[in-house]
Amino acid sequence: MTILIHQAKITHPGFPLHGQKKDILISGGVISRIADEIKEKADTVIEQEGLAISPGWVDIFAHFCDPGYEFKETLQSGANAAAAGGYTHVLVLPNTNPVVHSKSQVEYIKEKSRLLPVNIHPIGAITKNTEGKELAEMYDMYANGAIAFGDGVNAVQSAGVLLKALQYVKSFDGVLIQIPQDKSIGTHGLMNEGIVSTRLGLPGKPAIAEEMMVARDIDLVEYTASKLHFTGVSTLQSVEKIKEAKDKGLQVSCSVTPYHLVFSDEDLMNYDTNLKLNPPLRTPENRKDLLHALNNGWVDCIASHHFPQEWDSKTCEFEYAGYGMTGLETAFGVAGSAGISSEKWVELCSINPRKIFGLPQAEIHEGMPADMTLFLPDATYTFDEKQVRSKSKNSAFIGKELKGSIVGIVNGEKVFLNS
Repeated sequence: MTILIHQAKITHPGFPLHGQKKDILISGGVISRIADEIKEKADTVIEQEGLAISPGWVDIFAHFCDPGYEFKETLQSGANAAAAGGYTHVLVLPNTNPVVHSKSQVEYIKEKSRLLPVNIHPIGAITKNTEGKELAEMYDMYANGAIAFGDGVNAVQSAGVLLKALQYVKSFDGVLIQIPQDKSIGTHGLMNEGIVSTRLGLPGKPAIAEEMMVARDIDLVEYTASKLHFTGVSTLQSVEKIKEAKDKGLQVSCSVTPYHLVFSDEDLMNYDTNLKLNPPLRTPENRKDLLHALNNGWVDCIASHHFPQEWDSKTCEFEYAGYGMTGLETAFGVAGSAGISSEKWVELCSINPRKIFGLPQAEIHEGMPADMTLFLPDATYTFDEKQVRSKSKNSAFIGKELKGSIVGIVNGEKVFLNS
């Protein structure tokens, strides 16, 4: 199969062809030719005004719910949502049923996703059943394809258990992923603790619950000289602590979600259950601080935190609603609406995550495997429910204007184009 991409602006910071418009010919899943003009015939021709192309994007924290919760999402529907959002690689959470805490569950995900348009990489659980008590079979999972380890939506609460896990993964240079949240603080909180939570009469989750765990985990990383990635970081103080740790040479990194860059706790005044999130939305000032920190290079990645919820889990009282929203299809458009440039996006969603999690860097030059995302960085559009490829529709961005749309992906011989 041959694919010809006409006059696409290459977006790859630090690469010789960055910023240049080229024709790109792909044959058998490999980039065979890059030139100013290619007149050869191809099976598929992609040509669009304003087209840009970059190395394929990587999402590092998405819940595909399979096995066990296929009524929310399946590997197939999750992969379609990811491809529609421009991703060629997705790291999926272990919070399934059964939990991904042994090699058989890792093998299940790898085998079932083999023919899907997106490369799906299982995150193995740190502890059995993600209960935070006893270490899972991390080495066996690593040997069978687990790319990183974390208890997903459940932060490891025990310092002793996390210490052992950090020491354990050093034997194979593994990386742990943690949502920093001390559950003993603000245990019953439903949103950020502050003026808005008081006005709404909802129990709050204070920022200190996150910041204390970030500080604790950094101390554990310093003690073990291991690797840890914080995801869903939602306060400036957390980011500052992580930056200080990096400056000391510690192997820590962090990611923020797209929705923490555009929403704040003030957007919850109408009790929109799609904005019931974990970590919670913080203050408007904090939202601006996070965006500033990201543009300053203190944040390593943007993670979608794609959490599908079926209709019943969101169409109910705020107290009883499930946490999370879908985010793969809208992440790029949300980032563009927040003022994040395409160059910065590629750094945060292709270059950096590949470095952190050991994926090979995708490069746009002749002889390299095709692993690329095609997009329109300046296109504005209103996100419609018909564009949702996920099995669940719990997005707060339906009906919102976004900047930056996805044309499709080329992943080896697999091509996915948005209609």
